[in-house]
Amino acid sequence: MSAITTHVLDTALGRPAEGVPVRLESITDTVTTLATAKTNADGRVGDLGPDRVEAGTYRLVFDTASYFTATGQNAFFPEVSLTFTLADPEQHYHVPVLLSPFAYSTYRGS
Repeated sequence: MSAITTHVLDTALGRPAEGVPVRLESITDTVTTLATAKTNADGRVGDLGPDRVEAGTYRLVFDTASYFTATGQNAFFPEVSLTFTLADPEQHYHVPVLLSPFAYSTYRGS
């Protein structure tokens, strides 16, 4: 399993958000894309980048515009970008997103 994983739930439709393009980036002096993927039928991405990452700053970028277009929803947020700091490279980090056309929330999951 990747060190960083995610899943997206569409709270407006009450189901997992399948097919959301996701990009994992490392942020240092420059921004480096580590991996790209799409959420599966359960709204999850379990294979996103390396099995271990160094302590540092990372970003998950969700292309919500393409998801909302595919599901026929008009939306305010064309992209969700989550920047976070990882302190312990030995831990697994799960970063879920609860998504609707006009709001989103996130948290550090397990």
